[in-house]
Amino acid sequence: MTSKQIIAIGGGGFGRNPGQGIIEKYILEQSNKTKPNVCFIPTATGDNEAYKVNYYATFSKMNCLPVHLDFFKRTPNLEELIASQDIIFVGGGNTKSMLAVWKDWGLDEILRKAYNNGTIMCGVSAGANCWFERAVVDSWSEELKVMDCMGFVKGNCCPHYDEEPERRPMVKKFLEDKTLDNCFAVEGGCALHITDETEFKAVVFSKGKNAFEVDVSKESPYPTVEIY
Repeated sequence: MTSKQIIAIGGGGFGRNPGQGIIEKYILEQSNKTKPNVCFIPTATGDNEAYKVNYYATFSKMNCLPVHLDFFKRTPNLEELIASQDIIFVGGGNTKSMLAVWKDWGLDEILRKAYNNGTIMCGVSAGANCWFERAVVDSWSEELKVMDCMGFVKGNCCPHYDEEPERRPMVKKFLEDKTLDNCFAVEGGCALHITDETEFKAVVFSKGKNAFEVDVSKESPYPTVEIY
């Protein structure tokens, strides 16, 4: 039976360090394919060109077949494209705007079908948020808010947990006022790897980083795998 995998990155990767490829290599290895098909979806930045350049600068050096999906140019047959991929990598940016575009095109349900069929779903920031029931997002300029996401896995996500000073206190506030009942908090330089929605581990690609299950009274770190 094919396992279902989510790899939610709290911050870092090719968007900041193109060509470094530490977490990216780990992601490719999880496919157990000699040369996996990888699709980058940069919707959350409006299909930013520089972001795509960084993606290809990293993945074209690795043993994989990288492509990307645009929504702000002519868009291909989504079902055919997604069905042919082993790995989906979703970029960071505006979570709310990204999910609105996806819903209008029906990509959310196409991705759900692929996930259930064993395609590895991963991404950073907005690309980490989207897989959970809800997430702490910075899509609004004035403050962090909680919004509904796609719900492939139960629970709530907060990326950039150590990188933006308002993140930790706002997660605490959302837990105290019962906006959230729990939260998967992922630091930059770390990814939360979830297998079959039951196995959780923190994949650390920058020294000293971690991911936590946070409730109103404590932060519980996940078992770590260090790959830096």
